[in-house]
Amino acid sequence: MNVITGAFSYSGKYISKLLLDRAERVRTLTNHPDPSSPLRSQIEVAPLDFADESALARNMEGAAVLYNTYWVRFAHGQMTHARAVQNTKILIRAAERAGVKRFVHVSITNPSLTSKLPYFRGKAELEEAIKASSLSYAILRPAVLFGHEDILINNIAWLLRRFPLFAIPGDGRYRIQPIFVEDFAALAVEHGHRTENQIVDAVGPEAYTYNDLIEQIRMAVGSKARTIHVTPSLLLLASRFFGAFLNDVVLTKDEITGLMADLLVSSNPATGETRLSDWITNHASSIGQHYASELARHFRTK
Repeated sequence: MNVITGAFSYSGKYISKLLLDRAERVRTLTNHPDPSSPLRSQIEVAPLDFADESALARNMEGAAVLYNTYWVRFAHGQMTHARAVQNTKILIRAAERAGVKRFVHVSITNPSLTSKLPYFRGKAELEEAIKASSLSYAILRPAVLFGHEDILINNIAWLLRRFPLFAIPGDGRYRIQPIFVEDFAALAVEHGHRTENQIVDAVGPEAYTYNDLIEQIRMAVGSKARTIHVTPSLLLLASRFFGAFLNDVVLTKDEITGLMADLLVSSNPATGETRLSDWITNHASSIGQHYASELARHFRTK
């Protein structure tokens, strides 16, 4: 049996689909069961209740692999990165108690215990907790995921389709190395079936400067928007304005800082095969047609 935190979320859904296609049993730990999902009837559902470590352990008993996609993109309400770290440590302990044989964990490129960014520091802290556990593990470090239903590429295209200007923080020469979500899922399942402890950067074959990424999307969707370079503080102000209009968090100060610090790229060989340039060209008519809301996807309940 495989257990996945968030099997109806973005990366979790693609991992689940791949496992189900292989006729493997899947159980999810989630607080968002999504009865409308086409996978719902094929997946066992149990609550992701960090307040009850014993129940978490019981719901993981018999699992060969735990795929952990649980995290928060940004602090919202009482949910902070520190809280997400605490919750994940509870999950690690519960997996040990349950006798889980393999722990596949989604981290981030270039995590650091000394980072000033809670996202990257929290991911580094969890990597240390996993390495200190009794679990066999694979830690995957994606930069950015792209594909159907992604947020970043889609919303860049959405803005380029609708507004005459697109703002880029700083000089735009910092890089980003996205991986196709289906390539990432295949990488996760591959490492779920291994036994040796590994840490792997999950990145695609193309690394773009941010300038080049925006231009690639702009040309693909036929946008006439002009790109302008602005200070990070001005972009943050604009993001807050759009966020208020869209009832969402468009971009955070930490995300801008991490992007400009060149943290979303790897110096290691690519582990994904799908080229973002090809994918954007093949899906130019559909990307950016609708805005994808982070808050609606992860924080609001219907």
